[in-house]
Amino acid sequence: MSPVPGDGAPAIEIRGLSKVYGSSETAVRAIDGIDLQIGRGEMVAIMGPSGSGKSTLLHLLGALETPTSGSIALAGRRFEGLDDRELTLLRREGIGFVFQFFNLLPSLTAEENVLLPALIAGRRDDAIAARARELLERVGLGGRASHLPAELSGGEQQRVSIARALLMEPELVLADEPTGNLDSRSEAQVLELLAELNRTEGHTIVMVTHDLDAAAVAGRVVFMRDGRIESDGLARGLLDWLRRLREELPLP
Repeated sequence: MSPVPGDGAPAIEIRGLSKVYGSSETAVRAIDGIDLQIGRGEMVAIMGPSGSGKSTLLHLLGALETPTSGSIALAGRRFEGLDDRELTLLRREGIGFVFQFFNLLPSLTAEENVLLPALIAGRRDDAIAARARELLERVGLGGRASHLPAELSGGEQQRVSIARALLMEPELVLADEPTGNLDSRSEAQVLELLAELNRTEGHTIVMVTHDLDAAAVAGRVVFMRDGRIESDGLARGLLDWLRRLREELPLP
C-alpha cells in the first residue's frame, strides 16, 4: 500500500484495482492491480507516458468507468454494488470534475455554468445561488459572472470550471490535464488557484498531467507505467528524477 502523508482516514482507498479492455489475446490491461491511498486534503499529481493508465485511473476514480476487479472507496463508501442512480448521485455530489477543454455550455453565463450541477440536481434555492457567487469571487471572477464563455479568456473559463467543480462541496476534485489548453500565464494562474484551494480550504485534488510544472504544485506525485504505479512520493524529489529522464523518455 502506498504511503499516506498526514493523518486521518483516507479520502480514497484503492485495493487490487484492475481495468482490462478486450479479452483473450487482444486484452489490454490498462490498470494492473493497483493499491493506493490518498489522504483527505492531499493534492496528488498522476503522471506517466502515453498509455500508462493515468487517464483510465482518473475515469475509475470518477466512477465514469467500472473496474474489471478490485475496489475503490471514497470517504469510506465503496463503488462496487452501487447501481446507476447511486453512481450518478456519487458523481454529482461527491466528485467535482475539472476538464482540459473546460466543458462550459456556450449559451450560459459564467454564473449559470457554475450553477449547472445544482440545477441538474433540482436545486434552485437562494443558498446555492449565493454559493455560486461566492465561488466566482473566490476564483477572481466576481465581476465576470454575467459573461458568456466566448467573452472569457481560456484561463478565466478554466477558473469557472473550477468554481463549478466545487459548487456541491465534493469530497474529491478530479482535474484532467487542467492546464493542457492554456498559455503559460493562464497556466500559472490556474495552478496557483488549485494549490491555494487545496492549502486553505483542504480540498482533496487528484490531477492527471504531463506537465512537470503543473505536477510541482502538488505535494505528492504518482508516476505510472504500463498500468502500474512505478513511483510514489513527495513532489520535489521525484520531479528532479523525472526531469533527468525527460530527454530519454519524453512525456506526452
